[in-house]
Amino acid sequence: MRFEDQRLLLVNELKREGIVSPAVLDAIGKVPRENFILPEYRDYAYQNRPLPIKEGQTISQPLMIAIMMQLLDLQSTDIVLEIGTGSGYQSALLAEIVQEVCTVELLETLSLNAQKVLRNAGYRNIHFRIGDGHSGWQKAYPPHKEFDKIIVSAAAREVPKRLVEQLKLNGKMAIPIGGSGFQVLYIVTKTEEGLDIAEAGGCSFVPFVCDDKSLR
Repeated sequence: MRFEDQRLLLVNELKREGIVSPAVLDAIGKVPRENFILPEYRDYAYQNRPLPIKEGQTISQPLMIAIMMQLLDLQSTDIVLEIGTGSGYQSALLAEIVQEVCTVELLETLSLNAQKVLRNAGYRNIHFRIGDGHSGWQKAYPPHKEFDKIIVSAAAREVPKRLVEQLKLNGKMAIPIGGSGFQVLYIVTKTEEGLDIAEAGGCSFVPFVCDDKSLR
C-alpha cells in the first residue's frame, strides 16, 4: 500500500480515537512520517506506535502527538517552543499549523539530522537550538522571550521553572510528568493568579535529561 494511503488510514484511526481538530488532522495527513524514521522501520511508518530513531530515542506515537497538539488549541498566529526535536516529525506537524516553531534538542546528532530533513522538506518557519531543554529558548535569533504554547516531548520530574517563565500569560504548556515507564500528561495554563495545572491522562515518554548542572 502506498504511504499516502497509509497516511489516510492513520488519520481515520486518529478520528476514531477522538482527535477532532481539523488543523491537527490535516497536518498529520500531509507530513510524510516515513521521512523521519530509520530506513529499516519505514514499512511501519503509519502504525500508531512509537518507533526507534538514533541515539536510543523514539519518534512518538502519532496519537499521543495529536492529543498534545489538540489540547494546546494551536492557532495560526502562535509562536511555539518545542522541547525535544527528536526526529523532527512533530516539528513539521507544528510548522504546518503555527506561525513559528523554536525547537530545542540536547543531542547534536538528532538535531542536525532533523535540521537536514526539515530544510530539505522546505520548512522555513522552524528554528533550532542544540542544548538543554530545561533552559528553554536561549538564542539571539529569533529573539523570542515568551511563547504562546510550549510542548515538551520528554518526561520531566516537575515543570521546569524556566519554561514557565517563557510561557506567555494565558499560554499553555503540554508536559509529561513522572518517572521512567509511565507518566501523566499535564496541561499547564499561565494565568494572572498563577498556574492552572490539569491532568490529561497517562502517557509514556523517554526521560527529560538535564545536562546543565545549574538547573538540577
